[in-house]
Amino acid sequence: MRAVSLILAGFLTFGSTVNAEVTKSLMAFDDLSGWADDNHAEALQTFKETCGDLRGDTWGPICRVAKSDPNPKLFFETFFQPVLIEDGKPGLFTGYFEPQLRGSLVETPRYSTPLYAFPRDWPSDTQLPTRQMIDSTGVLRGQGLELVWVDDAVAAFFLQIQGSGRVKLTNGRSMRLGFGGGNGHSYRSIGKEMVRRGILGEHQVSAKRISNWVKENPERGRQLLWHNPSYVFFRRVDQVPAEKGPLGAMNRSITAMRTVAIDPSFVKLGAPVWIEKGGRSPINRLMVAQDTGSAIKGAQRADIFFGTGEAAGLAAGSIKDPGRLVVLLPVEEAFAKVSSR
Repeated sequence: MRAVSLILAGFLTFGSTVNAEVTKSLMAFDDLSGWADDNHAEALQTFKETCGDLRGDTWGPICRVAKSDPNPKLFFETFFQPVLIEDGKPGLFTGYFEPQLRGSLVETPRYSTPLYAFPRDWPSDTQLPTRQMIDSTGVLRGQGLELVWVDDAVAAFFLQIQGSGRVKLTNGRSMRLGFGGGNGHSYRSIGKEMVRRGILGEHQVSAKRISNWVKENPERGRQLLWHNPSYVFFRRVDQVPAEKGPLGAMNRSITAMRTVAIDPSFVKLGAPVWIEKGGRSPINRLMVAQDTGSAIKGAQRADIFFGTGEAAGLAAGSIKDPGRLVVLLPVEEAFAKVSSR
């Protein structure tokens, strides 16, 4: 998945943590604020989505117990130990979502922005074109690469940033799209460029503000989007039921408000994580680390999946809050790796 945090990547990403001191501290469940009040059954259901893909002598037996219909709260308290992993950087939480666009299987005056599949027949000795070349010259048109046409070029741009989403078709059906590859050009933050040009202040940057400005200034907006030469291609994801969430980094469906994207160099993909997010809308709940993102760097950096559609997007885009992330590790693994302080 690609997150809203990518839009703000110039402001939200941490620097390199290679030289930072990493500490790991054992904690008790009583140390987790709000632990007793959470819906552990929801967390257990989300954990079961991906626990079968976890490797290691301890994870397999734990997953089998998880699928045997145990008492959810007792399950986590029996088989896991909370571990606080820190790298010297403060906690930072953002949010992401699955966009839903309007589209058509045929091009029309309204539905005129194509979403392309990866051009696999492109000459191997030639670099794929930039966003500007693709948009302005139509270099990919007429090759049968168009998966669908949508009615909003700005929404298509943000869909590429997210990396996956749904398209509501004119025939009433929905098409789910997943990441199909990139053009190999480096990503450049549009939000950061707007601040550099004096269009927005640093604390004004959001997906909604960017979208509104581009639509209000069509020609300047088009050129602004070209500042980001990176271009994302898609693939149809027909195997995921409509009621399920999009595929995350583990190639399994993720769950709204129970899935979190993390930095896998600090947190194991598939591990339960306890979230204590501050800000105007605090969140204290058990989630599962089922996704990653290029802007998600650091032991205390996390991106919360808010779900599908416009409401989820508005909620996700408003999140930039401090907090704390605590990883739940199998008891033996936790005590083997961590020294109590």
